[in-house]
Amino acid sequence: MAATTRLGFTDKLRAHLELLDPVTWISVFPCLAGGVMASGAMQATVQDYVLLLALFLMYGPLGTGFSQTINDYYDLELDRVNEPTRPIPSGRLTEKEALLNSITVCLLALGIGIVLGLYVGGTRGLIITSSIAAGLVIAYIYSAPPLKLKKNIFTSAPAVGFSYSFITFLSANAVFSEIRPEAVWLAVLNFFMAIALIIMNDFKSAKGDEESGLKSLTVMIGAKNTFLVAFVIIDMVFAVFAWLTFTWGFTVLMYVILASLIANIVIQIKLYRDPAQGLSFMQHAVDDGFGNAIGKSDVQEHNAFLRYQVANNLLFLVNLLVAAGMVGAQYM
Repeated sequence: MAATTRLGFTDKLRAHLELLDPVTWISVFPCLAGGVMASGAMQATVQDYVLLLALFLMYGPLGTGFSQTINDYYDLELDRVNEPTRPIPSGRLTEKEALLNSITVCLLALGIGIVLGLYVGGTRGLIITSSIAAGLVIAYIYSAPPLKLKKNIFTSAPAVGFSYSFITFLSANAVFSEIRPEAVWLAVLNFFMAIALIIMNDFKSAKGDEESGLKSLTVMIGAKNTFLVAFVIIDMVFAVFAWLTFTWGFTVLMYVILASLIANIVIQIKLYRDPAQGLSFMQHAVDDGFGNAIGKSDVQEHNAFLRYQVANNLLFLVNLLVAAGMVGAQYM
């Protein structure tokens, strides 16, 4: 066991911040932005900017931060071996301090959710408060025994999709307007896209998962088949996305999404055939650009996924935000 290190106030604060894993906070932003845009109701006023900031704090530093802290707290023994420099195993924070960190950010996130819910009121307010409450509960049982949803891909992937993509999109919409039917569909698309990406993200820990008994899809069916499952989900998301934009009257955007789907399939084939070199032109983006946000890896399949994630995110998120903006414009 690492001895607890005596730190000054600044270093201790830095350790608490590291425990919240700031690089993960940005993951909720595209869905928050999409939900706000789809509402078509946000105004360029101080009041609305404060509401937007409160949303980001609730789901980013506090909500996502809570999930990261709880994960580190319950994975301490594993981190002593795999990530000994993390704040708890390195001794920079005690388990008690980490637990206090998690309780603090959890209560702050829930507090903002309650205040926003009361401020907005009605069904919309209930959606906001219940969404963050549900997200916090799922974040806890994701890492904590006895449920520990992360132990099985059939519970872990939906949990991530729900917490990071679905409720964030709907909450952002609810803060500024009644829930748009189109926003619900876009939230569902984000849910399934997140599932596909988290399935491939497990490549990085396949060896450790197998040794510890965690049932990731890679452990159960192998890396090549995992790529296939994830790619099928992603392509279905794009296909449904194209159909939805057609029914909404966004014909030009439908063609752009179909073109994005074709480009994605070409990329997927190259990557499936050669995970080591496929999409190699994206490696620079992983190493020097997006690497700080999406991570880096020495595992071949996971590194291939990171290269793919850069391309897929550009193809999907740009279309998503354009669609959300067009939906919002119809309600202005």
